[in-house]
Amino acid sequence: MSRSFPDKRKTAAGSDGNRLPMAALLALATAGFITILTEALPAGLLPQMSTDLGVSPAVVGQLVTVYAIGSLLAAIPLTAVTQRFRRKPLLLCAIAGFAVANTITSVTDSFGILLMARFFAGVSAGLLWAMVAGYAARMVPDELKGRAIAVAMVGTPLALSLGIPAGTLIGSEIGWRSTFSAMTALTVVLIGWVLVKVPDYPGTTINERVTISGALATGGIKSVLMVTLLFVLAHNILYTYIAPLVAPAELTQKLDVVLLLFGVTAIAGIGIVGYLIGRWLRELVLASIMLFAGAALTFGLGGNVPELFWLATGVWGLAFGGAATLFQTAAAKTSGKASEVAQAMIVTAWNFAIAGGGIIGGLLLEHSGINWLAWSVLALLSLAFIIAYLEKERAFPSKQST
Repeated sequence: MSRSFPDKRKTAAGSDGNRLPMAALLALATAGFITILTEALPAGLLPQMSTDLGVSPAVVGQLVTVYAIGSLLAAIPLTAVTQRFRRKPLLLCAIAGFAVANTITSVTDSFGILLMARFFAGVSAGLLWAMVAGYAARMVPDELKGRAIAVAMVGTPLALSLGIPAGTLIGSEIGWRSTFSAMTALTVVLIGWVLVKVPDYPGTTINERVTISGALATGGIKSVLMVTLLFVLAHNILYTYIAPLVAPAELTQKLDVVLLLFGVTAIAGIGIVGYLIGRWLRELVLASIMLFAGAALTFGLGGNVPELFWLATGVWGLAFGGAATLFQTAAAKTSGKASEVAQAMIVTAWNFAIAGGGIIGGLLLEHSGINWLAWSVLALLSLAFIIAYLEKERAFPSKQST
């Protein structure tokens, strides 16, 4: 590939500077799809894996935990160390990590080796998530950055709403090992796709490299991180314990439909965000928090009424769908040249919130009851809204005049 990099408005976004490079962006979205599917698929295949590996379902559940720990620990240090590396080879290394991990998962009989493979997959995920938003943004001119990031992030709601249910169904038909082998095959196809369609970019020079402290000192990145942490923590308190949450509304037998509704409205949410984010970042962040808070309030007051539960679930999905795009775009806008380090911090905050949601939600469920999940979420979202509103100029800039 050529080492020269002409004006990115003509090379990445098209000759008129107004078109998104969809083939390249969808390759990034597919990478995100594989990342989420690799992370969450053991939960859907838990009974089969438990029986085959000879361990309890609770122990198999730790395969998801160790993956998150790998992402949590690796995102910031790996991003800092690899700043000088060219972007495309680094992206390919991260994607190849999933092929290796899923291949090992599909063939090993050792649970210890399986845990190590899952940790390695989590490390790859931490590196990949830190790159995706910045990579997408570099492909397009400034006015298209938000929309490009939205396309690159669409793999997440697709994996949650379609990929995981489909993977679970396929696993029940052909076995969990064959399912992970299929994941490896998909990853190999993606590697070829990236080689052909995704442009390369240089890493940062030694004078451009940014430390973690330097990234934290830029703009409103601390506020973006705090709002991200609070929002995702609130989400995971509910989502992790969605099964007991549906019980008061007598929807336990329809849990799959509840999750499908959440996924479909999440896809709608990311579509809306992708269309409007170029001009309305600030307003979309505040609206997402308010919608999620409204859903939490409905769960708290009317969570035993099926019709209200369906409504709240749809609103929750709509609010959550574009969250990753909103927070990663805000981080990219406020951090400038420190974008990739900032994205790594977003990944770390996100995974910390995933782990924290499981712990806090479990404690609330055990000691306070199901209703306290909704009220704790409402409190977290209220704090997130206050921070986002007070820091709306620095942390969540808007561009209504565009």
